[in-house]
Amino acid sequence: MRNLFLTFAALVLSAVCSAEPTLLITEAEAAEAQAAPVLFSAKAVPEKDAPRMEIVSPTVSARLKSPIQVQAGFVTTPPATIRTESFKVLYGAFQIEITQRLLAVAKITPQGINVQEAKLPSGHHKLQLLLEDSMGRQGRQTIEFDID
Repeated sequence: MRNLFLTFAALVLSAVCSAEPTLLITEAEAAEAQAAPVLFSAKAVPEKDAPRMEIVSPTVSARLKSPIQVQAGFVTTPPATIRTESFKVLYGAFQIEITQRLLAVAKITPQGINVQEAKLPSGHHKLQLLLEDSMGRQGRQTIEFDID
C-alpha cells in the first residue's frame, strides 16, 4: 500500500513539474481579435465603491514574452467582500470568455488572482476583467499589452 501511494505521489509530482504553460488564447482567436475593426464604446463612470483590480504583474508598458505571469489584487470597500465566483475574463474585440481557461491554472482568493504561466501568441492582446462584491457592485478593469 505504501509503495502504491509513493508511486501515485511521484506521478502527480512529475505531472505538476513538467506541465506546460496553459494556452489562454489560440492563434486563431488572437488573429480574429486583432483583425477586427476598432469599435467605439461608451465610457462609463465606475460605480461608487465598486470593487477594483490592481494589476501587479505584468508591467504592460513594455513588450512581453510569453509565457507571462498575471497577478492582480482585489480591493473592495468594507463591509462588502469580494465574490470570487463572479470573476470573469473576456478576451479581445469579440469578448470571448476565457474565465475557465484561466481558472484552470490560476489561484484565486478574495485578495486576488495569480497565474504563474499563461501562454499567449504574439501580437496585441486586450483582456477585460470583471468582478462583483457582496453588495452587487461590479468593477471592471481593462488590460492591453503586446507579446513578442
